[in-house]
Amino acid sequence: MTPQPPANQPLISPTRIYVEPAAAALPRGRQVLSRFPDAERVEVDSHWRIPELHGDEANARRWVRIKREALVLGVKKSLSARPNGRSAHFIAPSTANGCAMACAYCYVPRRKGYSNPITVFANIEQITGYLARHVARQGPMSEPGQVDDAAWVYDIGENSDCSVDALVSDNVRDLVELFRGLPTAKASFATKYVNRELLEWDPRGRTRVRFSLMPERTAKLLDIRTSPIGERLAALDDFRAAGYEVHVNLSPVVVHDGWLDDWRELLEALGDAVSAATREQLAAEIIMLTHNQALHEVNLRWHPRAEDVLWRPELQEVKRSEGGGVNVRYRRGLKRELLDELLGVVERCAPYLRVRYAF
Repeated sequence: MTPQPPANQPLISPTRIYVEPAAAALPRGRQVLSRFPDAERVEVDSHWRIPELHGDEANARRWVRIKREALVLGVKKSLSARPNGRSAHFIAPSTANGCAMACAYCYVPRRKGYSNPITVFANIEQITGYLARHVARQGPMSEPGQVDDAAWVYDIGENSDCSVDALVSDNVRDLVELFRGLPTAKASFATKYVNRELLEWDPRGRTRVRFSLMPERTAKLLDIRTSPIGERLAALDDFRAAGYEVHVNLSPVVVHDGWLDDWRELLEALGDAVSAATREQLAAEIIMLTHNQALHEVNLRWHPRAEDVLWRPELQEVKRSEGGGVNVRYRRGLKRELLDELLGVVERCAPYLRVRYAF
């Protein structure tokens, strides 16, 4: 059986909060603690070093429970905006990492190890101040590109899902409000969770929300604790009407028997779900699956059925990460063939959908 939360169970309901003292002393830290007054508080020296959460193989058996019941509150020590060039021009300093959802292919657990629940960074004023100064140093964008025609784009959710982070703190709202006042820049984040509270934030076109989509059959197996695909499709028009720029991520693309037929069905559903106004500004990123040997071994302990489609040695090759991890991806020549097949389906079933990049 595919792991799923019981009906009506909240996505996150912390019973224990691991707290860096410096974070608890900040206004945002106090706000987060006040939202969960009944949770036990455990003081920690560093959000990176919590043995009972990070690096304990036994946690694979409690994967989803940890994500629901644990929360970490820390301070972001290093602030930098890294150049990107694909999805965004820059990757903004994280205001959170980890996630309460449990997608079986997620790369984020590779960093801290195992379940990796949400860590909220309380020094939001430092982060927003840094970003405002960084944007100012860029000046106006001189020429259009595949990332955007007129604005510098900052990905604000590289290591977390901002729609879920907004359930825990006001960090994401602060970022949306920051970029609302920056005429030369936009925020951007990908999400698999429909949080309709964001519809009230008045982003004025300065935040791009990229709803991640995959065929429903695959999502039911791999996108654990996320919003159903139908709910994500139904949100696209609403977020565009609320002032967000709405894009989609067709990702990760997982190859299995009947995969192209499933993508045809999804793209037809996408066309039925969106208005002409949404279609006009819609664009897509397409990302083929990259998996990881260590995550494969963890998944075998808590969700082995996912590995039937994620771990395909007959189709994949090893690619060492910069950190030395063993990643696998579809073999180079095969990947190009598979991607071209999918792009052909997009062209036939969703000709209005501009593909910003595909890899």
